[in-house]
Amino acid sequence: MKTLIIVAHPHLQSSRINRFWTETMKQQKDTTVHELYDTYPDHNIDVAHEQQLLDSHDRIIFQYPLYWYSTPPLLKQWFDEVLAYGWAFGPGGEHLKGKEIGIAISTAGTAASYQPGGYNLFTIRDIAKPMEALANYVSAHYLPPFALHNAHHLTDEQIASSGAAYVKHLASVQHVQSSEPIVILN
Repeated sequence: MKTLIIVAHPHLQSSRINRFWTETMKQQKDTTVHELYDTYPDHNIDVAHEQQLLDSHDRIIFQYPLYWYSTPPLLKQWFDEVLAYGWAFGPGGEHLKGKEIGIAISTAGTAASYQPGGYNLFTIRDIAKPMEALANYVSAHYLPPFALHNAHHLTDEQIASSGAAYVKHLASVQHVQSSEPIVILN
């Protein structure tokens, strides 16, 4: 299975987690890592190129830090432009049909803060519902989210461990709608 990791971190070089994950994923067999902010610093997205990348992979993972309970702005723009009517959905829009779509995200909050009644009120699965809806809308299979919490307080060893857990997650994850997200650390 060919996997495309679309990394959307506006400051990847200063990120300990997403930078480590990106480097880890670059070493994986049958995996293409595509860094959006590096590729499109001017935000002028080459839609045809992006669609070709999607066509040539079976699994698409969107990797990003959680921004105000959503994605970073360039990834939202990417969705708006690349997942076009007649290509990703609507008449003739079957390019993503049957593919797998998932997310790998980092959060500043603890795992406990992403629980009903916690500081953020909702689980990561709840917060990621728009991504699940996106996958459903383009007739793709949604994978349970991979999440790493407490980003600003992790040791280098914990980050290294999260990279191994990310690789293991991608090797074993199944697209079962009722699965809970995998939570690595508090």
